[in-house]
Amino acid sequence: MEQTEATPDTVELQFQEDAALTEKMRLRVSSLRRSGRKREDGERLLLPHEAVYRLDFRQQDLRFRRWNVSLGGRGRVAVTGISQHWTPDLTHLMTRQLLEPVGAFWRGAEDPEGAAPRRPEADVRELGERIAELAKVRKVMYFLLAFEDGARPAELRCSLAFAARR
Repeated sequence: MEQTEATPDTVELQFQEDAALTEKMRLRVSSLRRSGRKREDGERLLLPHEAVYRLDFRQQDLRFRRWNVSLGGRGRVAVTGISQHWTPDLTHLMTRQLLEPVGAFWRGAEDPEGAAPRRPEADVRELGERIAELAKVRKVMYFLLAFEDGARPAELRCSLAFAARR
């Protein structure tokens, strides 16, 4: 997990893909398909354009400052927080464990190259504040990132800046 300090009181955390957990969730989908079974009532299955990312918190007492998002091309990325703390046995993801609001970031065809992604400011601020609250009791937090309309994981740089309370 990459954690950089921009200033002595600022902690910046990069979203990192959890490839192993993403793969486990994809195996769950393929297993259900092969066996002809249906998902459990309320279970949220990983969609093909989604991946699991994580933030690791070395400090728990943080105050949200800002999102730092760079989207190299056109497209849309939706960041959904997960309130569940996963265990290695992969407890199934249930819809009720997904946090609201979703953080949405996008660049359209009309946006100039290199422009910052657009976003609903109130929603991304609220999500950032909820993440800071959950960090008080978590060392790790998981997220579903959905890549749509041409967005690709390789073109995304996403981090959160927090003020470290002392």
